[in-house]
Amino acid sequence: MSTTADIRNGSILNFKNSRMKVVEFQHVKPGKGPAFVRTKLKNIQSGKVIDQTFNAGVKVEFIRVTSSQFQYLYKDSHNYIFMDNQTFNQVEVSELLMQDGHRYIKEGDNIDLVFDGDDIININLPAKVTLNVVQTDPGHRGNTATNATKPAKMETGLELQVPLFINEGDLLKIDTKSGTYSERVKQ
Repeated sequence: MSTTADIRNGSILNFKNSRMKVVEFQHVKPGKGPAFVRTKLKNIQSGKVIDQTFNAGVKVEFIRVTSSQFQYLYKDSHNYIFMDNQTFNQVEVSELLMQDGHRYIKEGDNIDLVFDGDDIININLPAKVTLNVVQTDPGHRGNTATNATKPAKMETGLELQVPLFINEGDLLKIDTKSGTYSERVKQ
């Protein structure tokens, strides 16, 4: 058993007989009263996010997880198919677990899958991915009084706002946490 001092973003807890992922946490030491830890926990099965406060020092049960790199192959009707790079076994990841992660990966990309025993419980996307712009309107000179943006569609179907100087065919780095444009990549 561990205590609340060991809570970190991305940790997996066994809480109320469910696997919960720590989305956010904050240690709080008020002027009066005991310290506590404020968390946002996401139920891995249902996707529901709850706010939970723990008193400092309370014992919590962490789930030991393993991570392995898999290659994304394709999507069938309701699942995403990945292949283990070591054993070449294929596994299915449900749409619920994948959430918006499919907007950041292309066929052939390597992604870390997190396991609790044989169950896939999480997908670790890289912090930034490089994607190709397949559709955007041309930017016009003169309408840049401020940081003007325009919509762009990426090769994976992701739609986001980009600066006016971005053209079709450009490679862009996209932040997977916020889903926003980061920078243009030189080709």
